[in-house]
Amino acid sequence: MSFSLTVVHRRRLRAIWRSAGWPCQDMVEVELLAAGWLERVRHDSGHETLRVTDAGIAVLAETLQRNRGTRDVHEALVEQVAREMTRAGRIAWRGLALRAKVDDGWVMAMPDVFSIRHTTVEDYLEPVVHEIKVRRADLLGDLKREGKRAAYLQLAGECWYVIREGIAEPEEIPPGCGVMVAREAGGLDCVRPAPRRAMRLPFHAWMVLARATPMEGWQHDDAQGYL
Repeated sequence: MSFSLTVVHRRRLRAIWRSAGWPCQDMVEVELLAAGWLERVRHDSGHETLRVTDAGIAVLAETLQRNRGTRDVHEALVEQVAREMTRAGRIAWRGLALRAKVDDGWVMAMPDVFSIRHTTVEDYLEPVVHEIKVRRADLLGDLKREGKRAAYLQLAGECWYVIREGIAEPEEIPPGCGVMVAREAGGLDCVRPAPRRAMRLPFHAWMVLARATPMEGWQHDDAQGYL
């Protein structure tokens, strides 16, 4: 049987590999069985479980390598953007977990890069969020999460999407966000500036920054010039 292997199939294979193999008996399972990536195992008690076949294990290994490659590309671009922020005289963090009040509840926000100006004047901080996307599917999934963008805008005066060249057009990004394109040649091009809003960091965000370690290299010999 030939069919298109989707993310759903890959996730189900991984879930069965990690579990006791209890069947769901849905159409995803039917396709995986028909393709030979799963097999049914009948036990002496009469019940059936599922087992990932050698062919299914090969699919899992290929998925692992592909995801690892994507993560490496993503992390390299996160590093590049954070470095650009430090060169611009900013203090940058990667992988922060920040809370933001959206409507009547709290939302956890985890921007790829969060940065502030190197200054002792609170009104001059200009906090900025950069969200990094290297795959179109990840970008489209992210754009559906309006609450996530709302959380970023509660924490930063500017929100940017940094997208790998070729995965989307700038017009696909909501107008409240800026757009940078990471070119194949290695450069970062600003194709649409982010709207800038005056805002102050909430106290709980300060507490997170106080416990986190910024990216090395933010120190500058002429630090007084940023004050």
